[in-house]
Amino acid sequence: MAPLGYATSPIKPSYDVVIVGGAIMGSSTAWFLTDNPDFDGSILVIERDPTYEFASTSLTNSCIRQQFSTELNVRISQFGAEFLKHLRRFMGGDERVPDLEVQSYGYMYLADTERFANVLRQNQQVQLACGAQTRLMTPDEIAADYPFYALDDIVLGSINTKDEGYWDGGTVFEWFRRSSRERGVEFIANEVFAMTLDASGTKVESVTLGSGEVVACGGVVNASGPRAALTAKMAGIEIPVEPRKRFTWIFTAETPLDQELPLTIDPSGVHVRQDGPETYLAGCAPEVDPAAPFEDFTMDHRRWEDHVWPIIATRIPQFEAIKVVTEWAGHYAFNTLDQNAILGPHPEVANFHFQNGFSGHGLQQSAAMGRAMSEWLTYGAYRSLDMRPFHYDRVVRNEPMVEAAVI
Repeated sequence: MAPLGYATSPIKPSYDVVIVGGAIMGSSTAWFLTDNPDFDGSILVIERDPTYEFASTSLTNSCIRQQFSTELNVRISQFGAEFLKHLRRFMGGDERVPDLEVQSYGYMYLADTERFANVLRQNQQVQLACGAQTRLMTPDEIAADYPFYALDDIVLGSINTKDEGYWDGGTVFEWFRRSSRERGVEFIANEVFAMTLDASGTKVESVTLGSGEVVACGGVVNASGPRAALTAKMAGIEIPVEPRKRFTWIFTAETPLDQELPLTIDPSGVHVRQDGPETYLAGCAPEVDPAAPFEDFTMDHRRWEDHVWPIIATRIPQFEAIKVVTEWAGHYAFNTLDQNAILGPHPEVANFHFQNGFSGHGLQQSAAMGRAMSEWLTYGAYRSLDMRPFHYDRVVRNEPMVEAAVI
């Protein structure tokens, strides 16, 4: 047996759906399939490391926001917030499922140019049309509500404190897996090393595991996070997704703020937010941001000393005296085309399905994406949110789906 009670070999030789990757996307899809009364097939989830030690799901900062520039991304987050806040109801009233909330301190975007301010204004119109409660704030208004910021260079701020902030993604992930397994989904600790297509090259007939077993499948879901391109290549498919390293630091302040700190997106790209009662979280990308080796999770300590700390201390002077208490590096599954999800079927290998390239938005989008994938696998169409703008066709056409609010 593998860790967490996962077997290493499948029980059956064939499954209706084989999901490659058992982190939050794969687990969400498995759970939503079990929750769909019109799906009665068998499901196998193959996870290469069921400890999830280095999974993007485990190393996330676990936040959710509605401040996107496209209606579809806003709607996705709204469903995500609804799902997590009513997790017990969605899971059939199971009394073991805890009550969860969003710690809604909001995201505070700070614009230091009129051009960036105009982007925030345009984004707000999209968000308001979807029912979000985004407010635009002048520097004086920001100073009145959040007096700890230094705002001499700021033109405009944008914040939404409704269903926007931190949430317990780990608990939702745990219940996706636990409930799925209790409903008959098979999770195994193994790795897909090859796929066999039919003679026409239009269908994946089977996957071959690292242990040698060959498993026949009705459909395949690529939910393998930063390794998505490796999984797609087994089916002869190219996908513009690669691992990109992102750094996180947890710190304490000698003089803590006397109110919650919104997730503040500084114009520099550094972000910082409340973490615990007296701890804070900061994050940023490397100075140079190439594809990272799959096993590379080393920190760049100079990035904190030379870049992040000076920016934080300038923006929030009370953070001049702070102490890092923990730090880590994780990987985005970065879509180099447009930093948006790639979802749905391949146009030629029709039973190969993408659930990839979330570029840091995966945890907050997992509920909507799992629901959507379950709908497509069951009906060949979407019945809630129309996710076709995320389909692979745009990759073939090299036509990005532009999202102006990417962190």
